[in-house]
Parts: sequence; C-alpha cells; structure tokens
Amino acid sequence: MVTGNVPGLVLAVSSSAFIGTSFILKKKGLRRAAASGTRAGVGGYTYLLEPLWWAGMITMFIGEVANFVAYVYAPAVLVTPLGALSIIISAVLAHFMLKERLPKLGILGCVCCIVGSVVIVLHAPQEQSPTSVIQIWGLATEPAFLIYVVATLSVVVILVFYFEQRYGQSNMLIYLGICSLVGSLTVMSIKAIGIAIKLTLEGINQLQYLQSWFFFSVAAVCVITQLNYLNKALDTFNAAVVSPIYYVMFTTLTIVASAIMFKDWSGQDASGIASEICGFITVLCGTIILHATREQEQTNTSGTAGSGAWYGSNRGSRKSGDEEQLIGVHSSDFFD
Repeated sequence: MVTGNVPGLVLAVSSSAFIGTSFILKKKGLRRAAASGTRAGVGGYTYLLEPLWWAGMITMFIGEVANFVAYVYAPAVLVTPLGALSIIISAVLAHFMLKERLPKLGILGCVCCIVGSVVIVLHAPQEQSPTSVIQIWGLATEPAFLIYVVATLSVVVILVFYFEQRYGQSNMLIYLGICSLVGSLTVMSIKAIGIAIKLTLEGINQLQYLQSWFFFSVAAVCVITQLNYLNKALDTFNAAVVSPIYYVMFTTLTIVASAIMFKDWSGQDASGIASEICGFITVLCGTIILHATREQEQTNTSGTAGSGAWYGSNRGSRKSGDEEQLIGVHSSDFFD
C-alpha cells in the first residue's frame, strides 16, 4: 500500500461510517414526516420539520466533509470504492432500527465488500495532485472529459423530463440514475475545490481564478440535485436496497469520470490496474449479493412469483398506520 494514501484512507473509512448512519436517520425522519404530511416521494417537504431527518443530514454532512478532504489526499479509485463500508453499516442498522431484515446470506455480501475494499487499498496508485486550478481546468476541458460531461447531462435531462414522471415511483433506477450521474460530476468538482483550498492554505492563492468559483458553483448545483433525488429514492423504496444499488452506480460512474479527467491509472502497471479492477468487481459482487438476498427474502414473504419485490416503507397513505405496501416490479426493469 502506498503510504502517501494513508490520510485519504482514514478519512474515507470515517466518511463511510457517518454516511451509512445518516441513511438510517434520514429514513426514520422521512417515515415520521410521511405519517403527518405529504411524502417526499410525491413532492412533499414536511421532512424538513423532522429533527431526525436533520440529524441524518448533519451526520451526512460530516461524512461528506471527511470524504471531501479524502479526495485531496488519495485518488478517486481508492476513495470512492470504500463507500462500500457505508452499505454494510446502513444494512446492519436498517436490520435493527428499521426492522428491514438482512438475510444471513447478506453477511457474505458484507464480507465480499470488505475483501474487495482491502484489495483496492493495497493496490491503489499514488495520488498525483495537480499544482493549480488552471491545470485542473485544462484536464476538465480536454475533449474526452467534455464528451463525458455532455453525455451525462443529456441522460440526466431525459431521465428528469421523461422517465421520472412515468416510472419514478415504480423503478428506483430513475432516481438513483440521476443521483449517480450528477454525483460523478460532483466528485470531480469537489476534488478540484479541495485541491484549490489546500493550495490556498499553503500560500498559493487559487481563489483569484474564475475557474475555482466555477467548480464551486457546479458542486453546489450537483449536491442539491443529488440530495433531492436521493430523498425521493429513500422515501419510495427500501433503504437496504437503495444503498447498494446507489453505491454500485455512483462508484462505477465516478471511477470512469476520474479515470478520464485525472488519469488515475496513468503510470500504473497492468497488474496493479488488474488488481484494482478485481477488487472493485469483488465489491460489486458483495453489493449484488446484498441486493439479491434482500429481494429473495421479500419475494418469499409476499408469495409473489415471477417478479422482484421491494417494500416501499412509505408507499401509500401513512395516516391509517405504519404499514408497508408491496411494490411489485418485473426484474427486467432493473437488469435490462
């Protein structure tokens, strides 16, 4: 393991602990809000009056700050996959606090996430931090990354203005797709901001450049968009399912974006890159196992055949009780 990545590693692990806990606190806040007002999944904002939701937001903020700083000291191919630890934390807490049962096979998924994370940590490349915002701007305006940005924004617009109204309440990939695509741009902007702040504190003022403020603006818009659609996903679907699917999509897109913009694997030998990819695939397998076992458990419980089933804890009216309404969705909606 590259010793220069240790500060980023510690911050990334701490970030996962806070973020994993925040999912549960926010979910409990959303449940309480839905019982007394309009659900977030259908456009309600009564959750803003819930202390538990704000506790979750504060916890997530602390985790995101730690994650923010981690990107300054370690490459995205190391920091982002370690988000798998937040899945384990949220799945375990959901089991005890939200009564969203984690099947025994889910333990195997957790182990896979941990093993994959260790492999990634051991083979992650040394962070090669740019020396100025102007240099980062040069990376962000290269043709390859501009193509990625245009493609990402195009897909987001289609999801928001066409698919959300039609399938948002039945297919979690709509909300999570928007979160993940926008999130990949968030990470690139946050990494640029972190480097700019670090250089400024070292006496090399980067705030004099308009590019720094552009990255601040992009990050602010992207974070607000992410939070909005993540709230909708958590309110509509099961937290134990939302967390791993969001992780898989967000991590994959962030690694792709970082590899294009910051060239994280430049100079690393083939064996190191192969090891990182294997570690990442292992983590993905862990999240898929967590997802699949959760789906199987709920399908067996409902007695539904031929379709995947998730329980949207806040679907339907909450005024008549804290019951869960079954959401039946064909498997092809999620894996095609």
